[in-house]
Amino acid sequence: MIFDGFFGIDWSGDKSKFQKGIKVAYLDKKNTNPKIIAPPNKNRYWNRSSLIEYLKHLNSNKSYLIGFDFAFAYPFEDYKNYFIDLDNSPESAKKLWDFIDFHNSENSNYYGGNIWKNKKISEYFNSPVKRGVKFKSRRRITEIHAKKICSPSPTFNCVGPGAVGTGSLAGMRVLKILKKNYNIWPFDDLKNDKKSVIVEIFPTLYFRKHSIKPKKNTGYTLNQINDALKKYNCLPVSKNFKMFGPDQDEADAIISVAALKYFSQNKKYWKVHKGAKKEGWIYGVKFINDKV
Repeated sequence: MIFDGFFGIDWSGDKSKFQKGIKVAYLDKKNTNPKIIAPPNKNRYWNRSSLIEYLKHLNSNKSYLIGFDFAFAYPFEDYKNYFIDLDNSPESAKKLWDFIDFHNSENSNYYGGNIWKNKKISEYFNSPVKRGVKFKSRRRITEIHAKKICSPSPTFNCVGPGAVGTGSLAGMRVLKILKKNYNIWPFDDLKNDKKSVIVEIFPTLYFRKHSIKPKKNTGYTLNQINDALKKYNCLPVSKNFKMFGPDQDEADAIISVAALKYFSQNKKYWKVHKGAKKEGWIYGVKFINDKV
């Protein structure tokens, strides 16, 4: 598929007014250097609300491929259910987004942690409130396919360094809003129109795919980032490129836009397991077969 530009968004699900972990990178279809997009209104940081407003006002005459770093849905295929034995458990990804949003309707800035206050639903999460009795280390099919390179933490885990679940809760609320104006892959069938497409990304995978790991105490070096960009046929970042904080969220956003552009040009990366309609799929993970 051909896109006019690419956005890589390193995400955050935290409860703060502004999210230090949100970084947005952009790369156009021409062979230019990837760059970090500054937050609006001279703010130091993005928050989820300002980011969604920014995306809503992108040029509607152009088609973009936009990657978000959070799981778009929970495992389903293992038990044929998102929430095992829960009455009225959602039966599709889009109903799941509605479900998550409904249980967080009191929260501003798309925060998703209110769901842990629900006695029944909280049992499925390992959360700051408690470790639920029904919490399991379940894996989506895309994570099983990605495991040979690296795999993210379980999507129901919301505690510790691998707490990807908090970001997903906020992210699913955002997808409920964005689904009106964007194709959300692989849940929507992509048509030959100018509608932009949103996909799930996993920046660590894009580095590990080329055996690039952060240094123990310093994280990714500028040379490592540029080496990774070269693997994705992308020009290096500018000499003024800077990373702030120990998590190096800028590096994750930058490598993601390069990977998005690279993978989008190869049809095989648009082919996914049939279960992806329920669970989602990490863009760039190679589909093996429907038996996995």
